[in-house]
Amino acid sequence: MKLLMHTCCAPCSVYCIDSLRNEGIEPTVYWYNPNIHPYIEYKTRRDTLKEYTKSIDVNAIFEEDYGLDNFCKNVINNLDTRCQDYCYPIRLEQTAKYAKENGYTAITTTLLVSPYQKHDIIKDLGEKIADKYNLEFLYRDFRIGFREGQAKARELGLYMQKYCGCIFSEESRYFNHNQGMPRLPEGFEFLPVKNAINIKKERDNKEQYMDLLLEADPSKEMINKYLSDGELFVLTYNDEPVCVAVVTKINNDNVELKNIVTKEKYRCKGYAKKMIKYLADNYKTRFSKMIVGTTENNIPFYVKQGFDKYEKTVKNFFVDNYDKEIFDGNMQCIDLHYYSKELN
Repeated sequence: MKLLMHTCCAPCSVYCIDSLRNEGIEPTVYWYNPNIHPYIEYKTRRDTLKEYTKSIDVNAIFEEDYGLDNFCKNVINNLDTRCQDYCYPIRLEQTAKYAKENGYTAITTTLLVSPYQKHDIIKDLGEKIADKYNLEFLYRDFRIGFREGQAKARELGLYMQKYCGCIFSEESRYFNHNQGMPRLPEGFEFLPVKNAINIKKERDNKEQYMDLLLEADPSKEMINKYLSDGELFVLTYNDEPVCVAVVTKINNDNVELKNIVTKEKYRCKGYAKKMIKYLADNYKTRFSKMIVGTTENNIPFYVKQGFDKYEKTVKNFFVDNYDKEIFDGNMQCIDLHYYSKELN
């Protein structure tokens, strides 16, 4: 296999290169990122990658195209879908074109290492574009090594970017930073209900929160299993449950966030983030780690809340454990992905 690997930056390339080399695959790094702006950011990422690939003796090709004008023209009509409509396909298409013209047999991309990117869309685009050029798309779920690669990049002193790359992601970074975490409106409070939900003894409480819990986990049987020995926490507003979460003990060191759900009319207001922070503060005096199992779509949310270490994937979990097909938005849930958060 002669592999050309589209590469967005040095830190993201660290684990990808290491893991491919462990497989006996020697990638050629290919820099083509006309979506990265402003120019000083583009130049810094490019030059850092040049230095890093040289230091580890990896062949690297740099396709220069600082394409601010074309980028703006192509994304301005729908900024919300700019990644899948422009940023992903233009880079993968150019990678495949160069690969075909220069004797490569396969392509891949370091975009697959980031839990913040739209993983399934990248995979689907990569396969379609590779097939168009009669190439193989080498798919790897590099996310398993995201934290490891980032840690190594820091140790090496590589430049660590603070946003995805385009001017709109930079805008979001500053906006989110200046806004800070949402504050709870007056009247909200956290109410820990430790061991209050018990099927055998607290039937009234069980019925009170079951409908809300079922919005996150459609199996009443599954919920009953972890409610029996779990701890239920409720974020309330004037006695109305707004966000509930269930945590179970795994062993003397670890706990698991089994279910967290916010009432629909209160979603996207930061209450789930507040709940997770509260849970981390509550358990950190007794446990060292909290894990969570999640669907593909929700990985970025949990990573942003500190669940940044990949643990494992349970293949076909939702197929094997539920009678009906489970959907998260338009995506059918198949595998359950586990990530963990250090509490200390």
